[in-house]
Amino acid sequence: MVDTWEELEKSIVNCQKCRLAKGRTNIVFGIGNKNADIMFVGEGPGADEDRLGEPFIGKAGKLMNMAFDAIGLKREDVYIANIVKCRPPLNRNPEFDEASACLNYLRAQVILVKPKIIVLLGSIALQNILGKEYKITASRGKWIEQKGILYMPTWHPAALLRDETKKIDFINDLKEVLERNNTI
Repeated sequence: MVDTWEELEKSIVNCQKCRLAKGRTNIVFGIGNKNADIMFVGEGPGADEDRLGEPFIGKAGKLMNMAFDAIGLKREDVYIANIVKCRPPLNRNPEFDEASACLNYLRAQVILVKPKIIVLLGSIALQNILGKEYKITASRGKWIEQKGILYMPTWHPAALLRDETKKIDFINDLKEVLERNNTI
């Protein structure tokens, strides 16, 4: 395991642990406050993210930023990362072996950030972090505590683009995260 951000970033720069490395333009490491109380974890980068090397900057990211603005949360106050650091082809879900190859990078990010709360964006993040037995529809909006960290599963912002009725749930979940963060 690594002890500093510099070591972690150096360890990932030439990663070839899975087949996603072959198709990437940039590793999408993570961004934000490296001492954040709240961390967001998505599934993996899309085309815009791969091109620019930053998570959640495409359409789903813009929607997430609008939700942040609506509840008074600043993007620079949280840390944002993904399960996989390279874009899956055609924006498909990361496969189990690809996620497994990347999880130690994410674990290191969590250890370095030391968040109080991790918001799991969608089923891929939920199942890779907490286990395959968790389902996003049943878990969304419910607090789960493991190893001293509170987790809030919610919809992935891309799901909101496909089903606008989920926006209210997403906003309410984020409000709950802010309220809980202020009490711990």
